[in-house]
Formats: sequence, C-alpha cells, structure tokens
Amino acid sequence: MHISHRWLHDYLDFDLSPSKTSELLTDLGLEVEGLTSFQSIKGGLEGIVVGEVISCKQHPNADRLKVTEVNLGDQVVQIVCGAPNVAEGQKVPVATVGTLLYPAEGEPFKIKKSKIRGEESFGMICAEDEIGIGTSHNGILVLPENTEIGIPLSNLFENYEDHIYEIGLTPNRSDAMSHYGVARDLRAGLALENPQPPLNTIPISSFHVENTTSPIEIQVEEHELVPRYLGVVISGIEVKESPTWLKDRLKSIGLNPINNIVDVTNFVLHGIGQPLHAFDYDKIKGSKVVVRKAKPGEKLLCLDEVDRELATDDLVICDIEGPMCIAGVFGGHRSGVSNTTTSIFLESAYFDAVSVRKTAKRHGLNTDASFRFERGIDIEFCEIALKRAAILIREVAGGVISSEISSFYPKEKESVQLFLNYEKLNAILGHQIEKEKIKSILVSLDFKILNETESGLGLIAPRYRVDVTREIDVVEEILRVYGYNHIPIPQKLASTLNRSKSSSNLQNQNRVADFLVSLGFNEILTNSLVSQSSNQFGNSVALKNPLSKELEVLRDHMIGTTLQSVAFNLNRQRSDIKFFEFGKTYSKKGHEFEEKRELVLAATGSRYSENWMQPKSATSFFDIKTVSLELLRRLGIYDLEESLLNNEHSFFAEGLIIASNGQIIAELGLVQESHLENYDIDQSVFASIIYWDSVLNLSDQKEGEKLYTPIAKYPAVRRDLALLLDDHILFSEIRDACFESERKLLKNVNLFDVYKGKSLDPGKKSYGISLVLSDPEKTLTDKQVDKAMERIVNNLQEKFDCSLR
Repeated sequence: MHISHRWLHDYLDFDLSPSKTSELLTDLGLEVEGLTSFQSIKGGLEGIVVGEVISCKQHPNADRLKVTEVNLGDQVVQIVCGAPNVAEGQKVPVATVGTLLYPAEGEPFKIKKSKIRGEESFGMICAEDEIGIGTSHNGILVLPENTEIGIPLSNLFENYEDHIYEIGLTPNRSDAMSHYGVARDLRAGLALENPQPPLNTIPISSFHVENTTSPIEIQVEEHELVPRYLGVVISGIEVKESPTWLKDRLKSIGLNPINNIVDVTNFVLHGIGQPLHAFDYDKIKGSKVVVRKAKPGEKLLCLDEVDRELATDDLVICDIEGPMCIAGVFGGHRSGVSNTTTSIFLESAYFDAVSVRKTAKRHGLNTDASFRFERGIDIEFCEIALKRAAILIREVAGGVISSEISSFYPKEKESVQLFLNYEKLNAILGHQIEKEKIKSILVSLDFKILNETESGLGLIAPRYRVDVTREIDVVEEILRVYGYNHIPIPQKLASTLNRSKSSSNLQNQNRVADFLVSLGFNEILTNSLVSQSSNQFGNSVALKNPLSKELEVLRDHMIGTTLQSVAFNLNRQRSDIKFFEFGKTYSKKGHEFEEKRELVLAATGSRYSENWMQPKSATSFFDIKTVSLELLRRLGIYDLEESLLNNEHSFFAEGLIIASNGQIIAELGLVQESHLENYDIDQSVFASIIYWDSVLNLSDQKEGEKLYTPIAKYPAVRRDLALLLDDHILFSEIRDACFESERKLLKNVNLFDVYKGKSLDPGKKSYGISLVLSDPEKTLTDKQVDKAMERIVNNLQEKFDCSLR
C-alpha cells in the first residue's frame, strides 16, 4: 500500500522527516518496506535552462538538421537541432551537457558533447515529451517571448514533489487502508512522548442540496448484507480531465488519472478509506436503485466489457430493468460514467465482508473497492465520504446537488465492549506499564473508557477497528503503541526442561532429516492446497472459499506435490534429484476429518554426481529401499516384514510394502508412468511413502530398549550357497526361511549374486547367498556349523524346491 507524506499532512500536522516518520510507522506495526521520492516531472528539470536562439542555419551535410547558436545567459553554445519549427529569436528549453533527461516514454538518457554529421553540438533543444512535461513531439517547446534568458526551466513549471511510503499492511488492519487511517495511528505514536496532536476535520460543512429535481428511490432487500446504503444525485456536471493537483495526488501513489469523476472517487477512497461508485443517473431506469441478490441466469456486462454470469449469492445493484453493478466489487458497462454523462448517482455503502470476498473470488476479481470491503470498513464514514466526494465533484466538474441524500441505515452498528485486566496485561507483556500510560494510549487510539476499577478498565472499541473483539486485541494495541523496543529484556532467562511427546517427535524428525541430508537428499516444502484433479481419492477436504481452482482442496497424498517439485527442477537442468519432505495428508470420512503425517522420499537421475572416479550409474529401486530401511532402523524399528505391492497400487508400478508387527509403515517403488506424464517427467522416479504417525508410535514403543550390540568376542563363520530356484521366488523369502531354520547362530544373510542366462532353464535363476553364523559365548566348531547349514539347506529345498549348484 502506498501512502503519501504530503497527503498525511492534510489530516495531521506534524514535523517529522519522512525517514523519522517511516521509523515511527514501523514501530506502530505499519511496517514501511520502502521509502521513495516522487516528482510529477521526473528529474525536476535539473540542468535545463532557458535559452534564446540567436542564429539558425542549414546544416551543411544534412537536409533535415539545423545548426543553431543559443544564448544561455552566461555563454553562447552551438547546438545541432532536427526540429522542423526551430527558428531564430525563439526562447527555448536547453538541456546542457551532462544533464540527465527523463522523457515521457522510454529510459532516461544523458546529454553529451557530440559531433553530428561533422558539426559539434553542445546540448539539446527540447520538445515537451523529451523533458517529461507533456506528450507532444511535433517540435521543440517554444516559450513566451518575455521569458528571461538563463533561468532554470524549473522556475516556469511547478513540480509536485513528495515522499511515498510503501507499507506492508497486515490483513487485520483494514482501518489503516487509507491516509486518514495511517494519520490516526501516527497521531497515537506521536502522543506517546508529546501532547496528542488533533486530527484535522474532513471538510464537509459546505455540503448542501441546491434542489430536488432529480429524485432517486432506494430499496435494500438484503438487510444483513447491506446494513447501510446512501446515495445522492449531482446534475449538470462535465466529465473531463482532472485538475493538476488531483492528478498529482493520484500519480504519487501509483494511480493513473482517468477523468474528474472517477479520480474524485479514487481520491476519497485512498484519502479516507470509503469505496464509492458513480452511476450515470440518466441510465438508471425508473430512477430507482434496488440492492438485492442476483436472480438465476442473470448476466452483467462489466466495465472491462466481460459479460459475467451472476451467481444467486452475488449481491448486485439494480434498477427496474436489471443489474447495473456487482456490489462492492465491479461496475457495469451500461450504467458507467462516460464523456457524455451530465448527471450522476453517487453511491456510498457498507457491504458484508464475507459476501464481497466470496463474490470477488468467484469471478476472479480484485479491485480497490473489494479489497477494502473484504476486510471491513468504517460504517460511520459512509456519509462523510459521500458528502466529501460530492463537494469535490462540484469543484472539479461543476453541477449542483439535485437530490436529498437517500439513506438506508435501519439499525446502528453496535460497539464492542471489552474489559482489560491490568494484571493479565502485565503478565502477557512481562513488564509493568503505568496505569495512566495505559489509559493515555487507549484514548489516543479512540477507545472510550466506560469505567475503571482496581483490576482494570471497561472499554468501548472504536467502530472502525473491526479486528478488535477480544481482550488480547486490546493488549496488542497497547503494546504496539507503547513499543516493543521499550519492553526490557531480562538479565536471566528462566527455562524448564520438559521432554514432551511433541519434542520427542521433533527430535526424531530432525534425526531423520540429518541422516537424509548426509546422503545427499534435499528437504522440500510444498503447498498442502492442490486442485481437485490432483487428488487421487474421492474423499477430498474442500475449501469453502478457495483462492483459485489450483488451490481448492487439501491434498490426500504427497506424491503429486513431490513430483511437481521434481518437474520444476528437471525443467531447470537439474537432472539428478534426491528430495524428502515431512508433510500431512487430509481426508474426510462422513462428517469426520482425518489428518495424517507422512515422510516422502523421491530420487531420480544418477546415483552419484558426475566425477572421474565413479562410472555413471542410474538411481535404482534398491537405492530408495536401502535408505528407507536404514531410516527405520535408526529409529529402533528392526522387525521389518517385506511383501510385494499388488499391480493395482495407486502410485507405484512395482515395489514393496514394509510392515512391522503387522502394521504397514512404508510403501516404496517405481512411480507409475501415468503420474509422471501428468508433470511431463520423462525419466524414472523412485519414491517411498513412510507413514510417519505409525513409525513414531513404533519408535516410542522401542524407546528404552538396547540400541547397540557389543562386538563379538569369538570369530564368525561365513558359508556361501549357490541356489537354483524358480524366477518368482524373492530373496526376502529365502532370508526368512534361513532365519526360520537357525534362529540362534545365524546372524546375517546376504545376496551377493543373481544370475539369469542361457545355461539355465527358462523360468529359473541362480542366487549366490552368504550366511554368517556366530555364537557370543564360544568359538563354533565345524560340526555345529555343518548341522546348522544342513537344517537351512533342507528347509530351503523343502519350501522352494530349489537345488544347490
């Protein structure tokens, strides 16, 4: 939001510099993110002086150029000029060598000594567009004959100068969305150290009705959505360009002047925060304004010439023929003000914030008016703003006020009453503020003190502070004016060690994150809001008021958002990717909502970054599997069971299910091509979904158990087997069968070779496995090892009909 320093002075007399004002506003919670200077004529015409052309001759080497001699008062210079209207005796603006010019269009450029077609030139005779005071480029600007030679051109043209604050306004501070609102806060900040300066009264005393020849009838059907509605007719106006002062004010805060009527409504909007809308009075059929909800099938051609179909929940301003405007959001083309308009109906209203927000989002519109109505405006300013605008329109467009103010305000808005407890205030702040200081701050913020007791204050919040509804809101108001910088930091910071479950969970998460980062993974953070088409299951949690179609539901899985990040990086020439994310998924079962925590890993591209020592090797399923299993073991989960995924899995073409104690804790595999195609990914992606809630529960159960095994005192024995078996048999099944046969001595089973080839029968494969046996109490004898191996081989042959090679 842009706020003008000079505009603030219209409402508050203060003598702070722009930089000091910026600091104070930031301390008050209106964070100034930038401070810039503004000039209506960029560059301020610096370096441009009035000169007199004392001679003008044809350029010897160019038909369209002239060689002139120009008297600048203190010197005579030669300037080559290409303007067709340059002539001897003219008074002209001259940009001297070294001057930086800011043209009306294009980039600034510097005037240099030059040689043009062989003739030296020491400056430039300027057209009005070249110095930013107009748009004409028909020729040089010729000044009046009596203009003094040698004076700065800035003496002849008024340059409006200002300083502009760019304020990062928080959504709750709708009261500060105007210059008047910022001036109110500034007054409170100034009152902390000095007597409170008064706010200047908004000048509306000159408002009066000249005649009632243009009656208007108002009918409000939706009382809850439109608690206040006013309007007045102004006749005999002339729609034209605004005066310079008004255009400069609007330009200073980044607005383009349109015409005097629209400019006044924008001036009042940004000045005191009340949105207004002007209708062409002669186009209001039946001289009647009806405020109602749209009827089924109704459409409105808007000012942007888009024909919008209205929803039955849209609030519209109508005449007897149909909609003229989407209330609080956007005007209609049929009733809009044009250059031929001679009478207007000026509207000022208070529209329900929720209704305006839903309508604006539904139609994809975001206007200055809707921005303010969505956040809540001051209902008491509706009439003040209407009168102020009417007075200004009479000044800049002529005309007379030709109707009484038509008003609908059946029930005055109730003020919020609160009680502030002194003890609670001091406990929250960690600092005691004097009671008189508290009362002074509240009064400066327009709070009314109803009563005072030993324990606290009974208060009435100002109606324009729609965000102040609780005691804690009052505490925040006091603190921001008192100043966070004035709260002392204690010399000793007390702390208590409390290892709660949440802190334990966080420790586990950090431990896993550190482990993954050490393996070359990068952590990502993706949006939980996605489009309905992105969700995989039919039980999505939908937002009632989504920002857009792309952000309309909460995700029911994390694979999609992870692939989105993968695609984003692939499109930027990052082909070797390892990502992980801790996040949540959401679903709805009947009327119950379910929220689950997950950890997702994804890997694609090369296993290692390119280097001379390692041959290039692509990431495989076993990379993601190894990381997933080791991650679980680091959390103390060792009893892991593996099984194949079925062919109808939602995300993986092939892969594994990992369980512990009969509970599924992870699923991993090769992501289906259909999912990759959705994100235009043309290389294999391997992913793992770890159900974090289940993992944490199992990890908590293992907490306190022995997490290490001493190094064996006695040597281990390794035996290798070469097994010929059917192709469909998994190594995990072989491993389980080995441990089933020998639980005491067998410590490890490893697959070190897989062979499929012409020397084997179709449907057969060869596994080379190693088995490590050990006894912690003694050295194993050959007899013990042979008996153990015999049991293992017999069990394998019986279960899998395999043979030794």
